[in-house]
Amino acid sequence: MSGINIEGKVAIVTGGGRGLGRSMAVALAGAGARVTITAARESRELNEVAEEITKVAGAGGVCALVADVTDEQACWRVRDETLKRFGGLHVLVNNAARGHKFIHDANPGVPMDFWNADTNAWKLIIDTNVNGPFLMAKALTPHLLAQKWGRIVNIGVTPSSMQKKRNSPYGVSKAAMESETIIWAQDLQGTGVTCNSLSPGGATLTGMVYGKDRDKPGLNDPDIMGPPIVWLASERSSWCSGQRLVAKEWDSSIDPDEAARKAMGPSALTPPSANERATIR
Repeated sequence: MSGINIEGKVAIVTGGGRGLGRSMAVALAGAGARVTITAARESRELNEVAEEITKVAGAGGVCALVADVTDEQACWRVRDETLKRFGGLHVLVNNAARGHKFIHDANPGVPMDFWNADTNAWKLIIDTNVNGPFLMAKALTPHLLAQKWGRIVNIGVTPSSMQKKRNSPYGVSKAAMESETIIWAQDLQGTGVTCNSLSPGGATLTGMVYGKDRDKPGLNDPDIMGPPIVWLASERSSWCSGQRLVAKEWDSSIDPDEAARKAMGPSALTPPSANERATIR
């Protein structure tokens, strides 16, 4: 793990009942944060993750809520319940998403060319993956701005996934999320609130991978998301906004700031020196 302590921070992880969301929620709790996890439907999975977090963080460290991010009122409820339960709110991880499985299931056996896509399935994916992060961020950002500190992390994919043949609308939705990240970071500049995206760095063993693809070698372990999400949720990431981090490239053997820079790639920002870091709040 990162070795970073984020005790006192409160995070919301959407889509926290499985896959990447589960791994990030457990990592955040393990680093000291209290965590709200949400899912659109599966209360059983949420409760299982909540039990896992309780073992890591103790009783009272997790709040599990069934809430669909496409429902604006549900997003406000998640914010209000989190503030009521924990008395604070600092980090939003926009992880909830729907994949191309919904397109496939709507037209079994039909090639997933965009003109064959079921319109309702297309709209559901776009609504969840693009509008959902917006509605959650809209609900939480005024609170983050008022306290002059906050972290918004949008969970993305590799550029190749955004451009892959027969990968719309999933790839389309994630490209839109990258745009959201860059624009929101600029809107938030100088406020103490940052916005970045975090990608696992390739196909990962989650519910997004189904059927025979789950047996393919080389799938990422969802737990690779742990160290970078803890860093992004910490004081140390104050200098970083509008960037894309790739979890697969994170090197836990080096200083977390340097690991973050390397995970951003060649165009990364320069981490502050130890003296400069001491002045960042």
